[in-house]
Amino acid sequence: MNIIGVDIGGTKCAVIRADRHGIPRDVRQFPTTGVRETLKKLYATIQEMDTGGHPVFGISCGGPLDTHKGVILSPPNLPGWDGIAIVKQLERRFGGEAYLMNDANAGALAEWAYGAAKGCKNVVFLTFGTGMGAGIILDNRLYEGTSGYAGEVGHVRLAADGPVGYGKAGSFEGFCSGGGIARMAQERAKALGVWASLKPESIEDITARKVAEAAEQGDAQALELLATVGRYLGLGLSLLIDVLNPQIIVIGSVYVRCQRFLEPTMRQALQEEALAQPLRDCRIVPAALGDEIGSYAAVAVARYRKGLGP
Repeated sequence: MNIIGVDIGGTKCAVIRADRHGIPRDVRQFPTTGVRETLKKLYATIQEMDTGGHPVFGISCGGPLDTHKGVILSPPNLPGWDGIAIVKQLERRFGGEAYLMNDANAGALAEWAYGAAKGCKNVVFLTFGTGMGAGIILDNRLYEGTSGYAGEVGHVRLAADGPVGYGKAGSFEGFCSGGGIARMAQERAKALGVWASLKPESIEDITARKVAEAAEQGDAQALELLATVGRYLGLGLSLLIDVLNPQIIVIGSVYVRCQRFLEPTMRQALQEEALAQPLRDCRIVPAALGDEIGSYAAVAVARYRKGLGP
C-alpha cells in the first residue's frame, strides 16, 4: 500500500511518503502562501513522488472541515481556503483514495500509534497550540461524534469572563492556547505600561513564545501568567477526566515547552476538581513526537481509515 501523507498548516505544509511500516521516510516541506499557490505546490510535490498505482492519501488540516465530503471549510489559520474539496481534487489528479481529518484527531492517532499513548485504549490528545482542540480515542477507536465535531473542547467555557478563544470569552481555548496566552500577555503589558523583559517592538508583537522565554529568565509577571494558565488547564482536564475516564492525556506544543511552569497549578486544580479514582488512573504527559507530529499525523489518518491502526 502506497501511503502519502498531506499535512496542511497555517505556516507550512508537507507531503510525506511512508514506508510499509507507516514510518515517514520522504518528507518535503514548503511554506503555506495563498491558497492557489499552495495547492499548486502541493500537487507538484506529490507528482514528484512515486505514488504507485493506487495511493492512499491521509490529509491532516485544521478545522472546520466537512470530513464526510472531504471539504476544507474556511479554517481561521488558512485564509481563502473556502470550500476546498481537497479529497476529490487529490483523487481526480492521482487516483486512489483520500481521507481528510482535523489535526487534533490526526494528532491523537499519531501519538496513539507512534508516540506517548502507544499501547493505551482510552486516550485524549490536546493540541494546545495556536488553538485548543482534542482528539479522543475510546476503547481503541477514534471518537468523532455524530457530525465529526467531537473534541471541540476549546469552546467549553471555564469562567464567566476571561480571554476570548474560539469566539467565547473565558473559554478553554481562551485560557489555554498560544493565542490565548499572547492575548493575556498583551493585556497585562497594557496595564503595566511596559514589560521590558519581553522586548516587544509593540504590544501586538508579544507572543506566547516570548512569555515562555521570559519565564525561563525568571520574570515574575511571566511566571504568574503561566501559573494562571496552568490552573485553567487543570480545570479543563478535570472535566475530561470526570467525563471520559481516560488512561492517558497527551498534551502538545505549548505544554511540551512550558510543562514545568504549568504543572504545579495544573496539579493543584486537578486535586481540587477531579474525581479521585479517575485522576489516579490517568497519566498526563507531554506529546512525544515533537515537530514531527504533523508528518506522523497525516500518515496515521490514511492507516487508520484503511484499518491499519495500532
